Amino acid sequence: MEIIRDTPFDYEIVRKNIKQIDPINISLGNTRAIMKMVEQIESDIEAIGLSQKYIRMEIGIPGLNPSQIGLNAEIAALKKNIAGIYPPADGQPALKKEISRFAKLFLNLDIPLVCCIPTVGAINGSYASFMVTCRINKEKDTVLFIDPGFPAHKQLVKMLGFKQDTFDVYNYRGEKLKEKLDEKLSKGNIAAVLYSNPNNPTWICFTDEELKIIGDAANKYDTVIIEDLSYFAMDFRKDYSHPGQPPFQPTVANYTENYILITSSSKSFSYAGQRIGMILLSEKLYYSNYDDLLRYYPTPNFGNCLIFGTILLTTGGVAQSVQFGLAGMLKATNDGDYKFVDEVRIYGKKAEIMKEIFTKNGFKIVYDHDGEQPLADGFYFTVSYPGFRGDELSERLLYYGISSIPLSSTGSERIEGIRACVSLIKMEQMPDLEERLKIFHQHY
Repeated sequence: MEIIRDTPFDYEIVRKNIKQIDPINISLGNTRAIMKMVEQIESDIEAIGLSQKYIRMEIGIPGLNPSQIGLNAEIAALKKNIAGIYPPADGQPALKKEISRFAKLFLNLDIPLVCCIPTVGAINGSYASFMVTCRINKEKDTVLFIDPGFPAHKQLVKMLGFKQDTFDVYNYRGEKLKEKLDEKLSKGNIAAVLYSNPNNPTWICFTDEELKIIGDAANKYDTVIIEDLSYFAMDFRKDYSHPGQPPFQPTVANYTENYILITSSSKSFSYAGQRIGMILLSEKLYYSNYDDLLRYYPTPNFGNCLIFGTILLTTGGVAQSVQFGLAGMLKATNDGDYKFVDEVRIYGKKAEIMKEIFTKNGFKIVYDHDGEQPLADGFYFTVSYPGFRGDELSERLLYYGISSIPLSSTGSERIEGIRACVSLIKMEQMPDLEERLKIFHQHY
């Protein structure tokens, strides 16, 4: 489809920058490259005397200020000269205690302290989990992704030299999920299954029935489930914010002992810059011994290989003050003094407004239902526009001051769609979004 040049953002400036980063970076959903390009376009536009800012939907960077509770706890730790001491690789005792309490109060899980492990962000937790699970059985060298998903996870698996398999869950909800998992896991090569819940990029959430199906499959085929809970308690259709009271955050850990739960402080706690996440490891898995691990580690014990053979050797552990910062936030949360979910509900409000603006201007929500329920409003949503593939739409919207990534980069089979992240959009930008989409709709 021919590009219309009379666009809100200078056509030649945008076109020049797209050519410089190579359009393939857009089609691959290379968020860092797109970020850099958008910042350069804004700089080039400012150089010609204009002041225009993008509607930044391309990357899931939290848009809220961190809690002062965490900052104060870090400052207090630093004043005690904690920075001069190496951190324990398995975590500070104070943090491990609060992680375990958090698991009980918000997941209703009894996780012993030894299985509560801080990581340098959720991505480090994923790296370590892939590294060990894909080596416990030399016959199992493949990670199965229940897609759509976070593109960086697939890149991690590729970088580590493991194989990967995938399917788009859109057509396999409910009982159909069991059939698909049986088809995939019965081959005997799947070491681990990974998914996010709530899902990045679609924001669908698995039901308890579906989590039981996944857990039953893990038990049947002796496969590890890596559950990415980076958007913990952010399905705002239910209130998971009250410690020790149902409803609790849904998890596969209710149905299998073959689990690794990965959580993040970046989204739910708006602590992204400090790079700390958590692994909640099954006690059974922690104490399991696998002779095949001896090919790479000095011990066959899963927990030791994860902590001391992988996390310690790749990061040296999470920075001391950061561990105390998260411990402070978790303690306040566990004690009921800090309502972390209330802080992030704004994401749902922004998603509701943005969806209405998009659909009013000819766009359609791609993943529009969550099973038989309407999709929740949250950190992400997905849209398409008639006549465009997702990569074409992402590129074309750049001329209208809107950045995004195509769904094809997330493992989705819905190649007509793009992912929209709401986090960096300010409420005062909503009129700009509406005006730019109105012009786009008039053009196409």
